[in-house]
Amino acid sequence: MQTLFVTGAAGFIGSAVCRYLRRNGLAHVVGIDAMTYAASRESVGNLANDPSFTLIEANITDAAMLAQLFMQYLPDGILHLAAETHVDRSIDTPSEFLTSNVVGTFSLLETVRSCFPLLSPEQQKNFRFLHVSTDEIYGSLGDEGTFDEGAPCNPSSPYAATKACADHLVSAWHKTYGLPTLITNCSNNYGPLQFPEKLIPLAITKALNGESIPLYGDGQQVRDWLYVEDHAQALYQVFTRGHIGEHYNIGGNCEKTNIDLIYQVCTILDELMPNAVYRPHKRLITHVEDRPGHDKRYALNYGKLASELDWRPETSLESGLYETVRWYLNNQMWCNAIQGRKYAGQRMGIIK
Repeated sequence: MQTLFVTGAAGFIGSAVCRYLRRNGLAHVVGIDAMTYAASRESVGNLANDPSFTLIEANITDAAMLAQLFMQYLPDGILHLAAETHVDRSIDTPSEFLTSNVVGTFSLLETVRSCFPLLSPEQQKNFRFLHVSTDEIYGSLGDEGTFDEGAPCNPSSPYAATKACADHLVSAWHKTYGLPTLITNCSNNYGPLQFPEKLIPLAITKALNGESIPLYGDGQQVRDWLYVEDHAQALYQVFTRGHIGEHYNIGGNCEKTNIDLIYQVCTILDELMPNAVYRPHKRLITHVEDRPGHDKRYALNYGKLASELDWRPETSLESGLYETVRWYLNNQMWCNAIQGRKYAGQRMGIIK
C-alpha cells in the first residue's frame, strides 16, 4: 500500500481526505499540519489508534523539516491542502496568507524537487503532487455562466491572490522542472468539523447561543456549495486518475444565495430543535456591512472532471446541510471549546 503525505491534515478538508483514505484502506497516511488556530486534533481523532495514520506537527515553510520527513518516509505522493483560507482574516493579516499559501507551497515544491531522486524509478514514475486550490482565484462571475479551467485569474481578496500565486507556482514547477503536478479548484465546502468562522458553522453556532447571525450586505451573493466528503472523493479521483499537468474544477452543482442558504439552515434548526427559545431562528439574521471586495457570484463548470474521471457530487444541499446542522447540535462541546480558546465569533475583515 502506498504512503501519502497530506498537508493541512488537521484542517477541515485535509482531515476529511485523511479519513477518506483510511476508511477505504487506500494508503498509509502521513498527515502534516502546523496546528494553527483552525486545526483540530479532534478532526482526525477517529484515526488516533490507526497504525497506518501518523499526524506530525510541522510547518510547510520549514524546508529542513520537510526534507527530513521526505527522506524518512519516501512518500508515493503528496496531497497539498495546507493553507490559510478565511477571506476576512486575509484582509486583516495578509502577510500570514502570503507566508503560508505562497512561501509554504514554494517550500514544498522545492522539497519535492530536491528529494525526488531519492525515490525508486517505480515511485518516480507513479509520484503525484496534487495542489488543492479554490474557485476564488477566478474572481466574481456575472448572473449567468460558469468558470471553466481556462478562465483567467482575477482574484479580489488577499486570500484569493495568494492561492492564485500558489497555483501558478505549481504549474511553473511542472513546466520548468517536470514535477508531476495536478491542480484542483473547488467551490465552497461545507460539512461537519468546519471551523466556525465560515458562513454555515458561524450561523449555526450563533443561532445556538441566541446571538445575531451576521449576513454581509444584502445577502444576495451566490455560492456553489460542495459537501466536504464529496470533495475528498473527487480529490482522490484526480490524484490517482487525473492527467499530469492538468487543472480540474470541482463543483457542487448547488448554487444558492447566502440569504437563502441561511434561511435553509434556520429552518433545519427549527425542525431539529422544536422547543428552542430562539425559534424561529431566522429572526436572528442581521444584515451587516459588506466585506470589502466581496465577489458577487462563483460557479464552477466541472464537466472536465465528469467526462474524464466520471465524477459527480453525490450529496444534495438539503441532505448535506441537514447532516451538518445535526453534527453541530451533537457536538456543541467542540464548538464551545473553540469559541473559548480560539475564536469567539467576532467580526473580521473590516478596513479601518
